[in-house]
Amino acid sequence: MLPAALALIGALIYGSADFLGGLAARRLRSIVVTAASALSGFLALALAQTLVGARWTAADVAWGVAAGAVGVVAVALLYACLAIGPMSILSPLTAVVSAVAPMTWGLVVEGDALAPVGYAGLAVALVAVVLVGFLPGEKVARPSARGLAMAIGAGLAIGAFLIVLDQTSAASGLVPLVISRATSTALTAGILGVLVVIAWTRGRRTRTVFEAGGAQLGATPSGHADLEHASRHPAPDGGVTVTWRRAWVLAIACGVVDATANALLLLALRSGDLAVVSALTALYPAGTILLAAFLLRERIAPVQWIGLLLALIAGGMLAAA
Repeated sequence: MLPAALALIGALIYGSADFLGGLAARRLRSIVVTAASALSGFLALALAQTLVGARWTAADVAWGVAAGAVGVVAVALLYACLAIGPMSILSPLTAVVSAVAPMTWGLVVEGDALAPVGYAGLAVALVAVVLVGFLPGEKVARPSARGLAMAIGAGLAIGAFLIVLDQTSAASGLVPLVISRATSTALTAGILGVLVVIAWTRGRRTRTVFEAGGAQLGATPSGHADLEHASRHPAPDGGVTVTWRRAWVLAIACGVVDATANALLLLALRSGDLAVVSALTALYPAGTILLAAFLLRERIAPVQWIGLLLALIAGGMLAAA
């Protein structure tokens, strides 16, 4: 029961991080939001690690580097998904693949065994993932082969993040997450550095590198993203206006919240089955939906209410497995 509860709570916190990142992306370029959240998450995890204590091994450090690398790959592919569209199809597809990939790995490779109610719970969770990830108001269009491939690739990369973390030893504490976040910070900072140099050579101001432009996506270093709210008009019904200063605060908060979700995810993986944890973690859009409803007063679509209800049912079934 505890692993399922941790995974579900972690999913809601992931969604909260996505929401913050999505708002920050209204003023800051997507890669800037990702880099800032990666750095703030790294500092938060590093501080927590000094309090927790752990054993450092070469294997766990290597797994941490791999986790950070696949997280950056996931973010890059998500950027491409948003640019190509349609989000109404690619967003749920990414979430489903991010659940199915590690779920399959856990059942086939690691030999996770569940009671019959557990397998039924996995099926209910997948249905909930699709319904919760539904984007109201999005025009439904046929996705291109390239868009589908990138959505599947993003889902596989997010799933790989879970699989990699599951390989770390329990004695390593938060070490893999600290290394993962350090890796994603270095990679995204490197990308930003290249963009700044390009801007200089073209006679543009440095600030133009940081300002939002083109496809907007509030993404976390773990590869999750808010595909809906980053693209909304600047002042939604809730009246939230994102200033330049507030955008930086939101990006930093996004990293700390995402790091918290990562820590809960790691704890769930070490105390439960990968198949169960991955299925519930894929419900992260639920956190975004609920925050948008409370803070921006956005209406939750009926199909999303059904998805939220199924998510709770799936959580109970998997907890009982």
